Amino acid sequence: MNDTAFTVEPWDKHNQELVSNVRPADWTNPEPSGVYNLVVIGAGPAGLVAAAGAAGLGAKVAMIEKHLIGGDCLNVGCVPSKCLISSSRTAAAIKDAAEFGMIAENAKVDFPAVMERMRKIRAGISANDAADRFKKLGVDVFIGEGKFTGPTTAEVDGKQLEFRKALIATGARPAVVPIDGLEEAGYLTNETIFSLTELPKRLLVLGAGPIGAELAQAFQRLGSQVTIAARSRLLSRYDPESAEIMSDQFAKDGIDVKLNATVNKVTKTADGREVSITSDGKESVMVFDHILVAIGRAPNVEELNLEAAGVKYDTRRGVTVDDTLRTANKKIFAAGDVSMKYKFTHSADAAARIVIQNALFKGSKKITSLIIPHCTYTHPEVAHVGHYNDATETNPDEFDVYKVEMNDIDRAIADGETSGFVKVFTQKGKDTIMGATVVSAHAGEMISELTVAMNGGLGLGKLAGAIHPYPTQAEAIKRAADAYSRTKLTPTVSKLMKKWMDWQRK
Repeated sequence: MNDTAFTVEPWDKHNQELVSNVRPADWTNPEPSGVYNLVVIGAGPAGLVAAAGAAGLGAKVAMIEKHLIGGDCLNVGCVPSKCLISSSRTAAAIKDAAEFGMIAENAKVDFPAVMERMRKIRAGISANDAADRFKKLGVDVFIGEGKFTGPTTAEVDGKQLEFRKALIATGARPAVVPIDGLEEAGYLTNETIFSLTELPKRLLVLGAGPIGAELAQAFQRLGSQVTIAARSRLLSRYDPESAEIMSDQFAKDGIDVKLNATVNKVTKTADGREVSITSDGKESVMVFDHILVAIGRAPNVEELNLEAAGVKYDTRRGVTVDDTLRTANKKIFAAGDVSMKYKFTHSADAAARIVIQNALFKGSKKITSLIIPHCTYTHPEVAHVGHYNDATETNPDEFDVYKVEMNDIDRAIADGETSGFVKVFTQKGKDTIMGATVVSAHAGEMISELTVAMNGGLGLGKLAGAIHPYPTQAEAIKRAADAYSRTKLTPTVSKLMKKWMDWQRK
């Protein structure tokens, strides 16, 4: 492998361990021999699952990664962000300790220690994605920039690989909007913010989607003064009630939220980054130490020479695939953030399993057949699966809605976590679950019960019959199911039941 030394800042023992696993400096790329059943370009969640799964089934597999094996999830996404969120929740719990009868005086956040904890955990987890581990699984691991040279050939590090099938799993990168002065002033993205060793006293977050919302709350709770500038509202993909709850929580946390906002100009000054923001028609000028850009993702398609492979793509939407994840070249598939609407680790994992079936076993599994939940890990968490609230409002004759407030749930009250709700959408007049939104401290865990029910064709009636342990916050789902059961007690049924009871007394 012809490569210069690769480092991740800060270059401490934890990041050295990380890089030794996912981009070892002494790695020697193998010599290709014969035709591969599957060549995978990109070693994020989709690529790793596809490569390991295919190799485990006896396929000859090559996997190419030009950056860090593990992709965004391990290195600059799920793992480091959840470590920071965990620390920030502890800080918030200590701050509110008096509400629970606890005395926690003189507690303070040690931000360098928070970041070192994150780096230590990330390094430990990186062993699961290590290049050497995949080599032992039977995968030919190539570190370097891969690109197509024809419809059935690819190149990496000057070596030619021939394949029967290939998977594009190169992921996505942070998108950046053109703002006057932003490049010159400098900014952070999810790819760079986890390299910080000093807490920004003043942090501007551009964007209020999942990444922006999670990191804004985490840094505020760790001691930054955070301002969010959002083009529309908070968490715009979720229903408005979710956004209202998060707006209240962010206000409680002390985050300055500017909605319907436009950033006009950024100027680097001796005091920091001076930013002109127009929000709801009013302009203000504020100074920040750092700016985090979290406004979306751009697919990594430019360096793949996709034209040579006959693969169609769009620089905004990514690689074009059909419902079976095939590209315009039927021998080449694409999965994960580079091609899919849902840019989550678990959806990339599921898509990779579809690719294995369809590419290696002539399957016809469709991505639209999957029921994919997702969660934003703010506090409270916001999770969703299936149809959204707007569908029920647009087509009220097609849905019934069952809603339970978390402040009615005993365990949530005992935990001091009463903010949120469970909302389940069913087919009109039936118990068939069409979708659900959960806002609660543990929404990411709770949404799985509803996802399993949808996946298994279990309606709310079945959930009502399932015994839930008391007291748990998941009792809110049971309450929603009980609400459906009560709809079966129509006036006619009630009259019949009364007659039956009257007869039994005779």
